[in-house]
Amino acid sequence: MSTRIAVIGAGSWGTTVGAIAAVNADAVLWARDRAVAEQINAEHQNVHYLPDISLPESLRATSDLVEACTGADVIVLGVPSHGMRGVLETAASAIGPDVPVLSLSKGVEQGTSLRMTEVIADVLSGHRPDRIGVLTGPNLAREVALGQPTASVVAIEDAAVAAQLQGLFMTATFRVYTNPDVVGCEIAGALKNVVALAAGIAHGLGYGDNTKAALITRGLAELARLGQALGGDPMTFSGLAGMGDLVATCTSEKSRNRTVGVALGQGRKLKDIVAEMKMVAEGVKSTEAVLALASAQGVEMPIAEQVGAVLYDGRTPGDIVPALMLRQAKSEIGRDS
Repeated sequence: MSTRIAVIGAGSWGTTVGAIAAVNADAVLWARDRAVAEQINAEHQNVHYLPDISLPESLRATSDLVEACTGADVIVLGVPSHGMRGVLETAASAIGPDVPVLSLSKGVEQGTSLRMTEVIADVLSGHRPDRIGVLTGPNLAREVALGQPTASVVAIEDAAVAAQLQGLFMTATFRVYTNPDVVGCEIAGALKNVVALAAGIAHGLGYGDNTKAALITRGLAELARLGQALGGDPMTFSGLAGMGDLVATCTSEKSRNRTVGVALGQGRKLKDIVAEMKMVAEGVKSTEAVLALASAQGVEMPIAEQVGAVLYDGRTPGDIVPALMLRQAKSEIGRDS
């Protein structure tokens, strides 16, 4: 009997992961919009989020959330961080306490500063904590959907379940590694979006590759500082979930967060940029929560702070780089460097 995987959320990445899951398992994809579900079933396409890409005929879609989750052997949550709690509350009764639950969301909940696995554990009270994890890495949805080779990480504490999930999601072009460091992988995914906003702003302002490389490298230092303060493994941040995802998100024109940053650097207003986007740029909503998390841990994050000042305090994007350059001179290596 084949494994049944329910992927919750039919955005670009959720749809892509649904297509990957359909290679090795019986996969069902939940779409909030009934028309999207019907189109996927009839035409095997999601024209709103993955135009011109054919989906496996074996991938089924539904707009009934409880139906999608009932009887599933694995639940994959591909909804944005701000919608995670509400969707889970609706689905909770249909998710068994031993069923592995994977988050695809790279954000932190506003108001609580909880990571997505913590939100899942909070809503699904009584669920096995070692079976709640994340799938993360340098995974720009369209490239993965087109079958371009890449790699990803399943981070979950239960080693046997990790190996099972690795086998379920591994394909000829999607290589999956395992990592028990859920905290590190999750923090890396949330922070890279904030750094991508900064890298995009720098590009929009006309700065060159040296500036962007410096931002990415120092952004990695911030990401690792916060991750380690929360208990993450230092090795995680030099791997796919850390450096890999950071480079992809900060340099690719397909990156939503970088795209928002570029537009901000070019002088456009945030509300106008967001209004035009079909998909969510997690960094826009998560930066505030990330800064609250860093403050609670006593971790200095100058790049994230400058991004937050632009997003929420009306600071001019052109002030970011000078403000960072004129900080007090420090050693490159150190907790607060």
